Amino acid sequence: MRIAITGAGGRLGRALVAALEGAPFTGPFGPLSWSRPAYDLDDPSSAARAVGRDAPDVVVHAAAWTDVDGCARDPARAMRRNALAVAELAEACVEEGTDLVLLSTNEVFDGRRTDGRGYTPGDRPGPGNPYGASKLAGETAAQAVFLRRGGVLAVADGAPPAGPQLAIVRTAWLFGPPGNDFPGKILAAAERARAAGEPLRVVGDEVGSPTYAPDLADAIVEILAGGAYAGFHHVVNGGTTSRAAWARAILATTRLEVPVMEVPLASWARSSAVPAWAVLAPTPLPSGEPLRPWEAAFADYLPILLRGRAPAGRS
Repeated sequence: MRIAITGAGGRLGRALVAALEGAPFTGPFGPLSWSRPAYDLDDPSSAARAVGRDAPDVVVHAAAWTDVDGCARDPARAMRRNALAVAELAEACVEEGTDLVLLSTNEVFDGRRTDGRGYTPGDRPGPGNPYGASKLAGETAAQAVFLRRGGVLAVADGAPPAGPQLAIVRTAWLFGPPGNDFPGKILAAAERARAAGEPLRVVGDEVGSPTYAPDLADAIVEILAGGAYAGFHHVVNGGTTSRAAWARAILATTRLEVPVMEVPLASWARSSAVPAWAVLAPTPLPSGEPLRPWEAAFADYLPILLRGRAPAGRS
């Protein structure tokens, strides 16, 4: 399989390149890495150019504008990057008979659920912010293109696809290399709080499914290896946690002694409203094995996170 990855320089894109390089079905030359300027979400012609030039069998679309607050400040740009660019890519893929795997987010749901269950693909989306709205618009646009042009939106178990496939993979609370993620930001904020002699203020009533980018990438490789993968996939590490509980786990494992003060989500001033319940119910992977708990994934990430930082307890 000839597989192209958009946003190959991003957090998930890097993990996908690494995972696909070791996959036997990608061939000796590995995956194609599409990043700016060759592939640009702001360039309406770049999708057709890239797909026509490289003729991949599959495009994994990891590129997106994921700045949630930035999307709230500029919803038109969010729609351009997260919806119109997806429609253009979907058109190019169907034209060439190329499968499309679209990465999406828990934020297509409003996060107001109170029954303690994770969102499933059967739950009706209803985004509560411009970022989620733009990602849902991208999902809808891709489905419309594939439906209109004879693509495959879902496959029965064991049935070979009768045309180019569209798979939509939703995930949540992504973390991992190269940093600037929630764990990295918590460590930086904790060091500032300690230096100021103040507690670390963290939201206590926002709950989600932390997902390690390399684990998500491995799951996507497994989905691709299955052959018939059209449809929705919810892929997250096992377990849930609140932002405050996750922060406490980060501080405990790094031995950074800073008291954590839980604050309500409503008190945190942001440009965007974020979902209080960011939990996805994982869909089965082809192997039948779920992703490991997020705590185990974070333990593997910890040495990478700490590399290059000053040891805990020193300034």
